[in-house]
Amino acid sequence: MTRDEAYRLMLDKVQNQNQNLRKHILAVEAVMRRLAVRFGEDPERWGLAGLLHDIDYETTKDDPARHSQEGADMLAQMGLDPDIVYAVRVHNEHHGLSRNSMMDKALHACDPLTGLIVAAALIRPERKLAIVDVPFIMNRFGEKGFARGANRETIKHCADLGLSLEEFIGLGLEAMKGIPGELGL
Repeated sequence: MTRDEAYRLMLDKVQNQNQNLRKHILAVEAVMRRLAVRFGEDPERWGLAGLLHDIDYETTKDDPARHSQEGADMLAQMGLDPDIVYAVRVHNEHHGLSRNSMMDKALHACDPLTGLIVAAALIRPERKLAIVDVPFIMNRFGEKGFARGANRETIKHCADLGLSLEEFIGLGLEAMKGIPGELGL
């Protein structure tokens, strides 16, 4: 599957009125691509995992036990690379499946990271990623009331990739700053 095909599939499965989910998906794709470069992996494959990771969210959002299972099954039926399918399946920790590859671990950890970074941009008067830096996000990381949906324990799984929290946030921020128009930030 090419990036264009995956993008069209995402647009088909994530309705136009759900712009925040679309932006989240594009942010995860960008971070996955950046992490792939950092680890000497294929950015196209890792980007596909990010672009397709929430392909089933609109139909499974109220049932976490189904989320990512249905999406992974759909992608497998389409003949997508089994490694990408597995990364999509295991990014949701509700299933209790082990994250084996670097791609699996990266997708799991960067999924909530994007929300943390977006929240950091949105609390600034400028509402722009360009203004946000790593120390600002690190200062907010420990605040329980800030970006509650961004699971800190999951983000800390960046250690499974051999990355410090600060480096992981920096790579994610750099990636997202590369697509401010797509994110509206």
